[in-house]
Amino acid sequence: MRGSAGGAIFRLMKLLDTTMADEGRSSALEFPTAFPIKVMGRRTDDFAQAIVEVVLRHAPDFDAGSLEMRASREGNYLSVTATITATSREQLDALYRELTSHPLVAMVL
Repeated sequence: MRGSAGGAIFRLMKLLDTTMADEGRSSALEFPTAFPIKVMGRRTDDFAQAIVEVVLRHAPDFDAGSLEMRASREGNYLSVTATITATSREQLDALYRELTSHPLVAMVL
């Protein structure tokens, strides 16, 4: 199940881009844009910091203090939402690829 929803979102974004290209537009998104990325994984001491480090590699202007965190009902999992200023589709693709391949990450939306 690892990354399955993230993969579905990635495929949906590709489909939207194909549809937009058919209509003469290059992307469904207009850049720059505020773009929230939700990342879920096991609740560990270093999960949030690890996600912030990945996000900062792709969006250096991200304010780590704006990271939203929410524990699961039983406290076993943590979801974090990082809203970045996305500047290109390539930036988002690279960020999603790195997040989904991270060993602490279970899913990216």
